[in-house]
Amino acid sequence: MERKGELIVGLDIGTTKVCAVVGEVAEANIDVIGVGCHPAHGMERGVVINVEDIVSSIKRAVEEAELMAKCEIRSVHTGISGIHIQGFNSQGAIALKHREVRKKDVERVIEEAKKISIPSDKEIIRVLPQEFIVDDRGDIRDPIGIVGERLEVKGHVITACLNSIETVLKCIEKAGLDVVNVILQPMAASEAILTEDEKTLGVGLVDFGGGTTDLAIFFNNSIRHTAILGVGGVNITKDIALGLRTPISEAEKIKIHHGTVTIDLLEEDEQIKVPIIGNHKPQLVPKSVLTQIIQARVEQILVRLEQELRNAELKEVLVGGMVITGGSSILPGLLEEAEQIFGLPTRLGYPQGVGGLVDIIRNPIYATAVGLIKHSIKGQKKQQQGLFERKKGVWNRFITGFEDWFKKAF
Repeated sequence: MERKGELIVGLDIGTTKVCAVVGEVAEANIDVIGVGCHPAHGMERGVVINVEDIVSSIKRAVEEAELMAKCEIRSVHTGISGIHIQGFNSQGAIALKHREVRKKDVERVIEEAKKISIPSDKEIIRVLPQEFIVDDRGDIRDPIGIVGERLEVKGHVITACLNSIETVLKCIEKAGLDVVNVILQPMAASEAILTEDEKTLGVGLVDFGGGTTDLAIFFNNSIRHTAILGVGGVNITKDIALGLRTPISEAEKIKIHHGTVTIDLLEEDEQIKVPIIGNHKPQLVPKSVLTQIIQARVEQILVRLEQELRNAELKEVLVGGMVITGGSSILPGLLEEAEQIFGLPTRLGYPQGVGGLVDIIRNPIYATAVGLIKHSIKGQKKQQQGLFERKKGVWNRFITGFEDWFKKAF
């Protein structure tokens, strides 16, 4: 089949699902022409626990996308998440040798911001600058060329377990795919669902996934705070299984078909049939009991996120409110519960700014995969200028992903 433009694939590997999205890119426009989504096996809270299982899940999702797009997928852009990733703010300062800020000065001051104590099993993978300060002049985004005596940087430091990241990337390669570029999943999702105004004026992004719930706060078009909670939709499913004494597979079906977060959405005396574990006779259970189980876990997660907002002391700057995306975000009543707990306007985040299979990808589960494609377009020019080499090792590809995101943001 004749193609109008280049094909770029975003691969999102989560705890409960693997999504592959094929985008046809021509003149900076994206048409989604293929989508594949398959249950993930072998992952737990963003960490690989069975290599063969997750490799099989990747292959199945990619095969589905290939069939729909009528193409062969050989390379992908992917995202990384997991409970091993942590972020926190740091500062660095240097004296300027030549008074005028040069590129090497920016590199030196960022290195100073890395001089902090971190756990022995973690490494600093990136410092994302929030603002530069030259003498007493702050809120500078690009300090190169400015004259002064002292250069400071305020930045967000990302740390991670490199072994966990490499394992995920090796699984992708075992599935027969070349990993072109890697970026943090919340950053990728932000490309697909947040507007520039939201990121500038202040917005909180919540990726409510299966194994983890990720939070990223944007202000002045930079990341001000990140957090990854080791709870998500899987915990809701397990709560239902325990509370209703039903198999986990049945609990997931019940959550999808009957789950709600608020009692107000229920009809009076509504009941559902629940298979009981151990081959016992199914029982009729009031739907209100199911809702109470779901609401308790959702409330716990939202309260922890609200605590993160208060601890970061950034709640007041979130003019754009909160945006919730991810596979678990589509539970009826979730947005209303979130607005009540956050005390902020909250909307659902789904991919925007693309054409093609819009009816299919207008769903929060595809936010990260579509965001990976959109991010790749903004990095192509840098790659063509020799700032990127496809033969780099998996770790260097991860660093390249951060460099592209940073240069695009600034």
